[in-house]
Amino acid sequence: MTFNPDADVSDNNVRRRGRGAVVAGAGGVGLLGIIALIAGPLLGIDLTPFLGGGDTGGGGTSSSEGTLIENCDTGQDANENVDCRVASSKLVLNKYWSEQVEGYTPPELVIVDGATSSACGTASNAAGPFYCPPDQTVYIDPTFFQLMQQQFGASAGNLAQLYIVGHEWGHHIQNITGYMEQYPNNGTGPESNGVRMELQADCYAGAWIGQMTKQKDKNGNRYLNAPTEAELNDAVNAAYTVGDDHIQQQSGGFVNPESFTHGTSEQRQYWFANGFKNGLDVCAATFTLPGDQLGPQ
Repeated sequence: MTFNPDADVSDNNVRRRGRGAVVAGAGGVGLLGIIALIAGPLLGIDLTPFLGGGDTGGGGTSSSEGTLIENCDTGQDANENVDCRVASSKLVLNKYWSEQVEGYTPPELVIVDGATSSACGTASNAAGPFYCPPDQTVYIDPTFFQLMQQQFGASAGNLAQLYIVGHEWGHHIQNITGYMEQYPNNGTGPESNGVRMELQADCYAGAWIGQMTKQKDKNGNRYLNAPTEAELNDAVNAAYTVGDDHIQQQSGGFVNPESFTHGTSEQRQYWFANGFKNGLDVCAATFTLPGDQLGPQ
């Protein structure tokens, strides 16, 4: 039970978009790079042609407006329904970041059903959750959590799912605070800006989860319960599962650090835990520390 059952989440205002199982890449930031470059063979598809600048023309089948998530009014609804859970996390994340970033402007959140277009290309569960900077939107197909369980061995429980949403929200923070402009993509490798960007987003997600019981609804009820040890272990497991080295091993290949885009499993666990334990201030260090000090290798 992650959400407080009495919380009012009725004003989440999140839409579900897309129909059909069209699979394509995207130029967003998040788990996409790993999924496209490494996990594509696991899914029986080759997504690498779609990386880089992205297919700005989109693709697939979609509805530009979509439909509002229904039956998503209380924390109990969020605990019982994954679409509602993802939609409701928007409220808690916006509360948190509005207190941390002066002049905070929230991203949009789209729950993908099959596939839908974005300014970065087609969003789908094969592409994985991602943040698209041009349209400042987080795209998540909740069926991706099932892929994590089936393909990568993750437990992917409720708090792990919130960690993933929080990670993508972290990329929006990097966009609006200038990190993406200051540290543009400079290729792959263990010390690349891409790896540092992903580790910082993990740290941001940890910092949010460390403070998540402080955000309250309009009636003064907290949105989220304090995480249990089992839930935290689940979130850490998710961080571990999406490490470059782990997914390369799972895909049957050898570990190639020069192809890293997100960091090792140990590094991703480390920065999530660092943010959780020590708060937001430690997260800037992912861009200032030498590569050999970015956590366990």
